[in-house]
Amino acid sequence: MLRSGDTAPLFSLPDGDMETFDMATVRGNRHVVLFFYPRDNTPSCTLQAADFSDHEDAFNRLDCIVLGASPDDCLTHADFQDEHGLSIRLLADTEVEVCKLYGVWREKEVDGVKRKGVLRSTFIIDKSGVIRHALYDVAPRGHVAEVLALVKQLEPEKANANSKKQRRNA
Repeated sequence: MLRSGDTAPLFSLPDGDMETFDMATVRGNRHVVLFFYPRDNTPSCTLQAADFSDHEDAFNRLDCIVLGASPDDCLTHADFQDEHGLSIRLLADTEVEVCKLYGVWREKEVDGVKRKGVLRSTFIIDKSGVIRHALYDVAPRGHVAEVLALVKQLEPEKANANSKKQRRNA
């Protein structure tokens, strides 16, 4: 299980547009919110992805990109994005290699049957590639607000400069 202070594992995965995202390309440039979710088009996953999409501009202003990852394939991600108007990038981890790297591929019991699946989890990774927060088994409702507040803490200088600027302009 990854923890705060660990270096985030690097990976490359295709997205819903079948373009490859390489984690190494953002290291040193942007913060990353990487959230893992079980499946496209389930009520909780839709709520979570829509909430991240609704707040994407706020994350961008904090120099942070938001990425979702699940075992669904690129075409399923594309349909999910189109159907729900999602703007965030969804990564297809069909072989669950990245899920395993991040420790979110777990055995769980559903209706008395044990099977492997994705533990809904979010990782907040700073520009240097260090995991600042590892949030496991999260509930979708209210989660994005919590994550946004944590990302704001990564940019204290920027936030302080903006608030000073706003006070001067007032």
